Amino acid sequence: MSADLGSVWRAPAASPPPPTRVWRDYALVAAVAVVVALEALLRPGVPSSMLVVVAAVAPTLLWRRTKPLAMVVVVMAATASVALVVGDAESPIASAFIIVILYALCRWGSGRSMMVGLGIVLVHLTVTEVVLTGAVILEDLVGGLVVIITVASLGLAVRFRASARSRELESARMLERERLARDVHDTVAHHVSAIAIRAQAGLATSTLDPAAVTDALRVIESEASRSLTELRSMLRVLRLDDAADLQFSPQVRDLEQLARSEQGGPVVDVRLTGRLDDVPPAVMTAVYRIAQESVTNARRHAVQATRIDVAVDADEEQVRVQVRDDGAGTNGTASTRGFGITGMVERAALLGGTCTAGRSSDSGWTVAAVLPRSGWAS
Repeated sequence: MSADLGSVWRAPAASPPPPTRVWRDYALVAAVAVVVALEALLRPGVPSSMLVVVAAVAPTLLWRRTKPLAMVVVVMAATASVALVVGDAESPIASAFIIVILYALCRWGSGRSMMVGLGIVLVHLTVTEVVLTGAVILEDLVGGLVVIITVASLGLAVRFRASARSRELESARMLERERLARDVHDTVAHHVSAIAIRAQAGLATSTLDPAAVTDALRVIESEASRSLTELRSMLRVLRLDDAADLQFSPQVRDLEQLARSEQGGPVVDVRLTGRLDDVPPAVMTAVYRIAQESVTNARRHAVQATRIDVAVDADEEQVRVQVRDDGAGTNGTASTRGFGITGMVERAALLGGTCTAGRSSDSGWTVAAVLPRSGWAS
C-alpha cells in the first residue's frame, strides 16, 4: 500500500502538458460572474458574502491547468473563511466552482499536487460540515465523498485517455518515420549507391579504357533519373497527391531486372521458382526490396566477388529469398548492422517473417528471408 501511495506521490504532471490559455477560459470566468449575479437575484437567501467570494476567485479558472494546487488552496481558503464567518454558506454556484477546480487538479496536476489538494478538499468538506450543522452528519459526509471521488475519477479518466492517445500518436509517428526511412534507403539510397559505384569504376578505368567512362556516365544518368522519379513519387505521397501511387508494387519482371550486370562488377544470376504470380503485393514488395538491398550491398561491400546468386522460391505457404555472393569477405562496413540490414529485418518482421544476414559457411555473404504468403495482415 505504501509503495502504491509512493508511486502516486511521485507521479509527474499530465502528459501532454496543458494547452495555452484560450478565449474559452475568459468566457468561463465571465459565465461565472453572470451566474453569480443571477443567483443573487433569483435566490435572495444565498449569503451575499459567498457570492462575492466566488466572483472574486473566479479568475483562478485562468490558472486552473498550469497551477491547479495553488488554485485549489485559494478557492478552499476563501470559501472556508466565509463558512466560518457567516455560518451558512450553501451555494450551488460555489459547489459547482469547487467541482471545476477539483477536476482541473486531477486532470492536470502532479501526483503530489493531487494528494495534497484532495486532502485539502476533504478537510474543507469536514470543516464546513461542522460549521453548518454543529456536528458531522454521516449522510452528508458520504454524499460529499461520493461527489469528490466521482469528479476525481472523471479527471483521472480523461487524463489517462489523453495520455494513451498521445502515446498512440507518438507510436504512429515513429512507425511512419521508420517506414519512410526504409523507403528512402531502399529507393533513393539504392540508386545513389549505384551511381557511386559506377563513378568509382569509371575513374579507375578511365586511363586504360576511355570508353568505360562513357558507359559509366550512361549508367549514372540512368540511375539518377530513376532516383529522381522515385523521389518525386514519394514527395507526391507525402503531399497526399491523389494521382500518386501509394505503394510501389513490384512484379516478377522487376525481380528479373536485378540480374542486370555492371561492367567490372560481379555477375548477378536470378533464379525464380514456384508460385510467384499471385504473391500478395505487400509480400512481393518486401521480397523485391530485400533482394534489391542484398544485391546492392554485395556489389558495394563484397571483396573479390565474381558472382551474386539470387534465389526466390514460393510455395503455398511461404516465399523464401536467398542472396549469396562468393566474395572473400567484406570491406569492413558490411560486417556491422547498418540501416540496410535493419530495414530488411524490419520488413520481414512486419509481415510475420524472418530475415538473417551473415557470412556463409565457406565464403561470401548470405542474406536469407522467409515470408508467409498469407495470415500476416490478421
